[in-house]
Amino acid sequence: MIAPLLIFFVSVAGIAVALLRPEYSDFLLLAGPSAAASLVLCLAALWRRRPGRSGKSRPVIVIDGSNVMHWDDGTPSLKPVKALLDHLARSGYSAGIVFDANAGYKLFGRHMNDQALARMLSLKTDHVLVVPRGTPADPFILDAARKMNARVVTNDRFRDWADGYPEVRSRDYLIRGSFRSGQLTLELTQPA
Repeated sequence: MIAPLLIFFVSVAGIAVALLRPEYSDFLLLAGPSAAASLVLCLAALWRRRPGRSGKSRPVIVIDGSNVMHWDDGTPSLKPVKALLDHLARSGYSAGIVFDANAGYKLFGRHMNDQALARMLSLKTDHVLVVPRGTPADPFILDAARKMNARVVTNDRFRDWADGYPEVRSRDYLIRGSFRSGQLTLELTQPA
């Protein structure tokens, strides 16, 4: 926050000089936008530091949506997915979810794209991915988790992918769970 604040004061000084000395009026072209931009950055920093916000980004969890949607006695349903998303949000996590291409058919008898499933789950579209038809979701899940330094919620062990993604063998990397009688159980522990 110190750098934007310093830039703001230097820019205000430049504006004052440009207004007081006509020969330096061109400084307004640089100092004016600079003052405005640095003020926005200062306000954003203060907003992040307001009470109730840590300013830190939330840890990310990647959800194997096609696995989780079967947690309710093996019947495809969004109930366990919604319960999981609610639980993760309450626990301070940000979640992204990846579905197989046939998830919409299993759930509703028709194809559903990212936007449709995101709308049904009350998520931003960029937090939901329906993989292309004929493509396994597993590498998308594991790539996303690797890129975001995230763990994965699934009951799958990803044994077929362990050579390329050795992290699946790590303790606490894969988070198991269940959904019975409307109750979510999640083996979510803090990583060591």
